[in-house]
Amino acid sequence: MTTLFVRHEVSDYTAWRKIYDAFSPVQKANGVTAQAVYRAVDNPNDITVTHEFATLEAAQSFSKLDELKTAMRTGGVLGAPTVWFTNKA
Repeated sequence: MTTLFVRHEVSDYTAWRKIYDAFSPVQKANGVTAQAVYRAVDNPNDITVTHEFATLEAAQSFSKLDELKTAMRTGGVLGAPTVWFTNKA
């Protein structure tokens, strides 16, 4: 199992969350088996999202989707996200 971590700041969490939740069908269609959203304690607009996949290749493909980039822009993501992949040990 591979987990994709994405950390970014958003302009407005509530607006971002609506876009994120509406993106769920695209996640499932592209191999996301589980997901979670975390908010920093000291900044509720500092978001870390995890998405689990069966393979690294599926995670990498998802991270490159044009639909994902569009949703992030629409959701108010500020700047470039920090992205990394992990395998469960």
